[in-house]
Amino acid sequence: MSTRKLFGTDGVRGLANFHPMTAESALKLGQAAGQVLRRKDHRCTVVIGKDTRLSGYMFESALRAGFNSVGIHCLHVGTIPTPAVAYLTRALRAEIGVVISASHNPFHDNGIKFFGSNGMKLPDEVEHEIERIFFQENVVRSFPEPAHVGKAQRFEDAPGRYIEFCKNTFPRELRLTGMKIVVDCAHGAAYKIAPEVFWELGAEEVIPLGIAPNGLNINDGCGSLFPQLMRAKVMETSADIGIALDGDADRLLVCDEKSRLLNGDHLMAMSALMLLEHNTLKGGGVVGTVMSNLGLERFLKPLGLNLLRANVGDRYVLETMLATGCNLGGEQSGHLLFLDYNTTGDGIVSALKVLERMASCQRPLSELSAALETVPQVLKNVTIPRGSKPLANETVQAAIQQTEQALAGIGRLLVRSSGTEPKIRVMAEGDSLETITTLVDDLCLVIQRSVNETGM
Repeated sequence: MSTRKLFGTDGVRGLANFHPMTAESALKLGQAAGQVLRRKDHRCTVVIGKDTRLSGYMFESALRAGFNSVGIHCLHVGTIPTPAVAYLTRALRAEIGVVISASHNPFHDNGIKFFGSNGMKLPDEVEHEIERIFFQENVVRSFPEPAHVGKAQRFEDAPGRYIEFCKNTFPRELRLTGMKIVVDCAHGAAYKIAPEVFWELGAEEVIPLGIAPNGLNINDGCGSLFPQLMRAKVMETSADIGIALDGDADRLLVCDEKSRLLNGDHLMAMSALMLLEHNTLKGGGVVGTVMSNLGLERFLKPLGLNLLRANVGDRYVLETMLATGCNLGGEQSGHLLFLDYNTTGDGIVSALKVLERMASCQRPLSELSAALETVPQVLKNVTIPRGSKPLANETVQAAIQQTEQALAGIGRLLVRSSGTEPKIRVMAEGDSLETITTLVDDLCLVIQRSVNETGM
């Protein structure tokens, strides 16, 4: 399969107003995607949503022009979380869903990601076909007659529809009565929706943070990337839980009433136990990633459950879930997938699963999350020249083998090239922080020396 030129692991992303994230590229991308994904037997529809970035207006208009020019009707749902677009694409029987967002990145970045009619991210082969049409100027483009160009309209009820969808993932016999909830919306796509969901489900008090977007402050010192604000507010207000979403609300971090931060591994452990007790956990285990803590694996094993490890990236987690029949998966970053409800990570739904556990057990979150004992984990990066491949060096390979032998039975080693930066990532975990820190430091030195001596 050819090398990707446009799409990354999560759509097209980059600095707004610079290639590939320009208005011209967005128009061409709309045309290319429209030609690949449209059906010939009827007028096709695309659902387009965005987060709060200033550049979102520009890309929304450009995409609309591109889709309309190839005869596709556009439904604009405005500022709305990424998982809402996945849901609405299915619910409205649309052929395509598009989200204009760079997720947890700063405001100056933006991105365009696509969902198919099933609400799932596009397969690699479809993205490659879109790229082929995008880049090849000699491709014969099929444009309709003037009477058959697409039209555009606003779907004003989109936020309300998504709020009801979220509420319906929470058991009807339960309420959030008596709960005080802090929710940091990162000045992002869920700044109106998330507080409303928790309030409508009966929370005693919802304390919202990050709900004043100005186009430039998304993810700026707030949200899941900067959970300190949420944790401080939990302690200040004696809240029962803190929830921090990222800019497009497809992932979250949580803190308990003692301000202890819980990542995706903690939330998967709690959710797996709850689904197992309800006899609704499928696939015999949970899908994590190569970065998932060894403690999660140890937690699941006595329950008769496996931890299946996928590559880093929610699309790879989803692929493994579909291949194995699992309905629960996720990443340490808090990008959790509950396939019984939605086809992509959903921060609000994930938060509701934690709140469901709290409401049904009537116990504080600190007690419910204590069952997972994580082991120390050390991650360090070695910066390398672009194009160099130190992992192919024999000395480095030998050092990796020695480190793996030293950790045999007491820990785990992961060495990989970054998919986004010129770096080698070295991660080790085990019961002794001192041991794994020394092993990681020594291995990083070997890799660095190899780069310095050979340039490769």
